[in-house]
Amino acid sequence: MKILFLGDVVGRGGRAAVVERLAKMREAWKLDFVVVNGENATRGMGLSGEHAKALLDAGADVITLGDHAFDQKDMMSFCEQEPRIIRPINFSKVAPGKGARVFTTTRGQKVLVAQVLGQVFMKRAFDDPFSAMDQVLRQFPLGGLVQAALVDVHCEATSEKMAMGHFCDGKASVVVGTHTHVPTGDAQILPNGTAFQSDAGMCGDYDSVIGMNKAEPMRRFVTGMSKGRFEPAMGEATLSGLYVETDDRTGKATRVEMVRNGGRLAQSGPSPL
Repeated sequence: MKILFLGDVVGRGGRAAVVERLAKMREAWKLDFVVVNGENATRGMGLSGEHAKALLDAGADVITLGDHAFDQKDMMSFCEQEPRIIRPINFSKVAPGKGARVFTTTRGQKVLVAQVLGQVFMKRAFDDPFSAMDQVLRQFPLGGLVQAALVDVHCEATSEKMAMGHFCDGKASVVVGTHTHVPTGDAQILPNGTAFQSDAGMCGDYDSVIGMNKAEPMRRFVTGMSKGRFEPAMGEATLSGLYVETDDRTGKATRVEMVRNGGRLAQSGPSPL
């Protein structure tokens, strides 16, 4: 199976790049399944139902969220109506929507998608991510009920993301980090067959401070004072993510490639577009 994961979509520029380029990626790379993290797609904070529809119409099979899952209030009801939206499994026991679901590709392959929030340096204490993921992965073993399993681990600390990768090694096809908006250079297949990258990066303008117009965050760093809200940067976006090929029989990864398309960063991917 050929899987593409795209990191945090930031604002209008990130959305526009996904809408413009994802269909071409699907065709050129013969993708079976696409997961997009959309939690910053609406003005940089959360995801609205309207913008979720745009990402799904552009070619995303599933959208994951994050700690800003419900910053846009209509997502509280939208994620109940739209099964292709995945919120963090350990967000809250009363949160709407689901933290893990099994989806079917057009070729009939079963894919588990789950998302979990980390605890280190996060603004609030979420439930234990490791026990939450263990319970889900035990229910859907690779090579049995599902042909592939993708885990989006949304947290600040690279150490926690790495720990989750090793914890899931051999039980998930892909473990990929989101939240910090900067792509790490450690894409690899772990010893027991799980593709891993500490952070996929963002789909946004890298002439920025993690996707935001530079002026306000720089003012706060330099002076300690704010003058306004953060606004997403509007330059050309780089689509950042991870491409993975898996063995349908075992669910394990056979190939992994970092993806960077367009914008300012050095380009990379499984093949030229």
